[in-house]
Amino acid sequence: MTTQTEHKKPRAFLAGIVAFGMLIAALSMWTLVPLLWLWIGSQLAASQFPSMGPYAVVLLGVIGSILIVGWLIGHMNDLYLTLTGSRTVAPIRLGWMKSLRDPAKSNEPPTVMETVIIGSVLLAALCLLAWFFTLAGSPITRGG
Repeated sequence: MTTQTEHKKPRAFLAGIVAFGMLIAALSMWTLVPLLWLWIGSQLAASQFPSMGPYAVVLLGVIGSILIVGWLIGHMNDLYLTLTGSRTVAPIRLGWMKSLRDPAKSNEPPTVMETVIIGSVLLAALCLLAWFFTLAGSPITRGG
């Protein structure tokens, strides 16, 4: 006889894969999508000083692709909800971070989609800062 927890194991594994896919899709909004459209725009430019056409293609392509990826993340969130039956991530709030005036229970914990999007934005910002302070170099030329 199988227990109910044995039936939940494959669903939990699939839910983890879906959450990982959501994270990859969210990270692609800040990395893969803009780089791909910049490459496409560079292929459309005939010279180093192109007209507004390639720039418009890049702008519209990035916006459209981010909307599509956001739609995909929303559907992956629905799939996660179907697999787990829960739409939220348990909040982790340490005791020393709570105010005495805080209510005993927060109104609503963040959803998986919110957690993934916020995590991807923070990771992208950290990568940008790391690049800026370590690899970007100085725009100020030396010598003269």
